[in-house]
Amino acid sequence: MKDFKNKVVVITGAGSGIGRALALNFADRGARLALSDVNEAGLAETVELAEKAGAPDVHTARLDVADREAFVAYAAAVADHFGQVNIVINNAGVALAGNAVDLAYDDMDWIVGINFWGVVHGTKEFLPHLIASGDGHVVNLSSLFGLLAIPGQSAYNATKFAVRGFTEALREEMLIAGHKVGVTSVHPGGIKTGIARNARVSDKEDKAATAKLFDEKLAKMTPERAAEIIIKGITKNQARVLVGLDAHALHNFQKFTGSRYEDIVALVSKKFMPAPTI
Repeated sequence: MKDFKNKVVVITGAGSGIGRALALNFADRGARLALSDVNEAGLAETVELAEKAGAPDVHTARLDVADREAFVAYAAAVADHFGQVNIVINNAGVALAGNAVDLAYDDMDWIVGINFWGVVHGTKEFLPHLIASGDGHVVNLSSLFGLLAIPGQSAYNATKFAVRGFTEALREEMLIAGHKVGVTSVHPGGIKTGIARNARVSDKEDKAATAKLFDEKLAKMTPERAAEIIIKGITKNQARVLVGLDAHALHNFQKFTGSRYEDIVALVSKKFMPAPTI
């Protein structure tokens, strides 16, 4: 898929960050957009910007991607509104910081519901429409932390590894079936978004310190640049898109060191991670 003019692009988590940047980039290319988010104020801002950028048609809805019934209804409404769906980008995601021993089950259910089940819902509900389009594409947002594990991010790692596995298997299934549906797993490194500031943390985690570390030390790339890289990956039908020098560097580090990377990461993290509050 090289030309996005009048293509129908579905983006979850479009109220800010990478989701908003993708929406505006596609709008500039003349795509029709189906945008959703739980943050209605942020979503409204994105819609206004997308319309100014030239999107010929924007469908908008508040959506909790973890709510299966809501997602089923949403996908049906989008398909009914546009009559087709060409690209689905399951971008909505959240973060949860804290050691496994300290995490609450409710918080773990919350992150799994959004980061994993949200991706599954978006894929399954729109996949029949993508197959019918004859030139569909599924883009699922995993993470650099879906390529290697980081202490204090066990639940987040688990969801992003799960997204990667689900997406890679889906690509294989589309190839075996002969469906003209591209499938891409995206692995961003540190992107300048509000994910760390909006994260949940365990009772022993210093949320302010964790967010500060991410915002000041780890988040290097703008959402706009990330969107450009992701869209380029779609045009090339790439199976895996690494976003950022950190994603490339740490992916290669993990491949070179094998399972020994875990010992090295633990040693380095001990020096730089914020101390627990209790």
